[in-house]
Amino acid sequence: MAKKDYYEILGIPRNATKEEIKKAYRKQALKYHPDKNPGNKDAEEKFKEAAEAYEVLSDDEKRRVYDQYGHDGLSGSGFGFRGGGMTVEDIFASFGDIFEDAFAGFGGFGSSRRTRRVNKGTNLRVKVKLTLQEIANGAEKKIKVRKYISCPACGGTGAADSRSYTDCPTCRGTGHVTRITTTFLGQMQTTTVCPTCGGEGKVITHKCSSCYGEGIIEKDEIISINIPAGVAKGMQLTLSGKGNAARRGGIPGDLLVIIDEESHPELIREGNDLIYNLFISIPDAIMGGSAEIPTVDGQVKIKIEPGTQPGKILRLRGKGLPEVNGYGRGDLLVNVNVWIPKSLSREDMKLIEKLKESDSFTPRPDKDDRGFFERMRSYFK
Repeated sequence: MAKKDYYEILGIPRNATKEEIKKAYRKQALKYHPDKNPGNKDAEEKFKEAAEAYEVLSDDEKRRVYDQYGHDGLSGSGFGFRGGGMTVEDIFASFGDIFEDAFAGFGGFGSSRRTRRVNKGTNLRVKVKLTLQEIANGAEKKIKVRKYISCPACGGTGAADSRSYTDCPTCRGTGHVTRITTTFLGQMQTTTVCPTCGGEGKVITHKCSSCYGEGIIEKDEIISINIPAGVAKGMQLTLSGKGNAARRGGIPGDLLVIIDEESHPELIREGNDLIYNLFISIPDAIMGGSAEIPTVDGQVKIKIEPGTQPGKILRLRGKGLPEVNGYGRGDLLVNVNVWIPKSLSREDMKLIEKLKESDSFTPRPDKDDRGFFERMRSYFK
């Protein structure tokens, strides 16, 4: 069954701003919220659909990939996409701040889902440099990252043991506080997460000696990154949950991987095409021959036709770079240059003089030999 378009799910145009996306998601979340539709499986599925759409469209990189490649581009791409695997609890944990605002003033509506403020770890950003061969074939990189991890001594709770808790004195163990304010419309009751315990209803009396109550410690970690083929310089991959751990439990941040490229000594990248400047001798240009040229997969031999003109471009189809998360591959464009020596021996000069007198060497350019730069330009349109 084909998936619905994310823009259609939220009821927004494809050029919608971030604020319009958030507003549309809030509207759908209110309409299909599980607390408002208890036992309604259809409403729950629509609630998940809206969250999946918001997860993609609110993230610039995921939205770019989705706009270009659709649903297939997100699946298995390494962009930190959870999609249909999100549970209702995942949604509240990830987008709980949206529901805090949405349900304020509804007399506690949805409070069963809001009793605990979920901490979110911070994101980490690293740069990974790839060779042209790694870009062509994809690569697995292992990098060492200094990050916060969940404290192994206390399991991330921040407490010395399970008995190191007491009821929060502010909310008296409920996890939320209720305030009644008087307005010109009458009394209004609002229920919010307890600011002292963060909705947990408990406070720590004896802190963990390893993390001093924070629930996290700093440590080096080796992270494996699977990079798809065809990535480009400046592209960002997102590894969900590989960033810093959150204080006292919660959702870890993401690891943002920025792609960088190493310059190739002989090949020039132009999009998914590669360019190689081949220099041949005057005799080879006249009589023809063969030449070995580099590709990302090794050396290949090509034929030089007799009478090859300077500026001729030979196209080797499929010898370029693949489309990232897509189909097709670029070409290798061989730009043929004829090498003109700067100095000649006396014997060579005599030969050139004889050739100069020959009628065969009188220039007769036809229209196909003109407009080299126009031809080059047409290859990259």
